[in-house]
Amino acid sequence: MDQVFKALADGTRRRLLDRLHEHGGQTLGELCEHIDMTRQSVTQHLSVLEAANLVATVRRGREKLHYLNPVPLHEIQERWIDKFERPRLRALSALKRRAEEDMTDKPTFVYVTYIASTPEKVWDALTDAELTAAYWGHSNVSEDWRPGSRWEHRRTDGTGVADVVGTVVESERPTRLVATWASPEEEGQEDKHSRVTYDIRPHGDIVRLTVTHEDLADETAVKQVSLGWSAVLANLKSLLETGKPLPQEPWLVPEH
Repeated sequence: MDQVFKALADGTRRRLLDRLHEHGGQTLGELCEHIDMTRQSVTQHLSVLEAANLVATVRRGREKLHYLNPVPLHEIQERWIDKFERPRLRALSALKRRAEEDMTDKPTFVYVTYIASTPEKVWDALTDAELTAAYWGHSNVSEDWRPGSRWEHRRTDGTGVADVVGTVVESERPTRLVATWASPEEEGQEDKHSRVTYDIRPHGDIVRLTVTHEDLADETAVKQVSLGWSAVLANLKSLLETGKPLPQEPWLVPEH
């Protein structure tokens, strides 16, 4: 948290966050266009923001795209703002959503969290049917989670109904998993498929998990997945760190 406040104390870094809030997925060159300083100086400011986990990056070929990561800001909101229940400050809750347009002009959502666990355990928690049922409300099911395999996001009510289906695109246990994402009705319509990437990396003695959901249909879809991923990954983190999911399923608690 010290790094977060240090990063926010600088006006230039706040301007960079404002620009990423307005439009995510910007390159260094795009961010430099409206900042009156050298690329090297902007790079240094971005490094501070990345160290504070306020900015997440995704590689697209040779380019490095920058996104606002709302998690530390949300933690500030929960600890110092929400408990005072000041309606005039509720606009800060919008910073929970980090979803803008990528190079294909389709919305993208990126979420970064840190978990006290191992890459292997995080991978298993994302792909094991019983573990996903324990914290997600659905079971992620695939025959082998290899590229080309079908996967399903099945309800846990005994009906076996799949609300999401897709195909595994990349599978590198325990660091990277990429899969398409669609409703059963859209399964044969590839232009309506979105794509989810799980990037699982050691970060010292803990794990950095980055979830990128791209090629979303529109801003309505962005709003839906931003709330869904935030709740699911909070529940995942609780399960791996405490052995139990959160006492309430986050997606069942209404937003205020």
